[in-house]
Amino acid sequence: MKAVFRHLRAELEIDVPRANKKLPYVPTEDEIKRYYEAVWKAKNFQDMMIIKTLLYTGVRVSELINIKLSDIDFQRCQIRVNEGKGKKDRIVPFPTAFKELLAMHADSTEKKGAVYLFESSWKKKYTDRGIRKILKKYSDQAGMTQSISPHKLRHFLLTWLKKQGIDDALIQPYSGHASRKSLEVYSKLTITDAQDEYERVIPEFPV
Repeated sequence: MKAVFRHLRAELEIDVPRANKKLPYVPTEDEIKRYYEAVWKAKNFQDMMIIKTLLYTGVRVSELINIKLSDIDFQRCQIRVNEGKGKKDRIVPFPTAFKELLAMHADSTEKKGAVYLFESSWKKKYTDRGIRKILKKYSDQAGMTQSISPHKLRHFLLTWLKKQGIDDALIQPYSGHASRKSLEVYSKLTITDAQDEYERVIPEFPV
């Protein structure tokens, strides 16, 4: 029954008023630098790659753990996210400067017979809980007042891109956000447009 009503609302374009949501906490640049300093000092290459991938791509933790080695296009510096939120596929960019490190990690992982980009020593892909545990460990080591979660890293990237003057319509194609009002505009934009702007500003990223 709920599905029927959802379908009817979508067909009739009826917006249901929702309660105001609290604004999400977004770490500052100084906090991100302090956090990553703890990651760097630990010298755990896989943890470093997990956190940098989250930071640079803004993928959700549920999407990160399902990235396969075959989803990475090193030539275009893109990762394909299959069945992200809302069962939608999309492409996310990563910095050209990150390509070599990511390729080294992918090559090392592939030689171990892995299928996924990030797998545990048990040759199984990480769980949502496992990734959150890793991030919390570094939050504790950095003495963060607010624990850093995968979603906070995502919020930081998207907010940072916005602060660099990148238009929402260019951020949306790879953020995975949907907007009814902007849908027509977004549909005319390509990942290339978004990635050009991303590559322009990402060298200034704090990590």
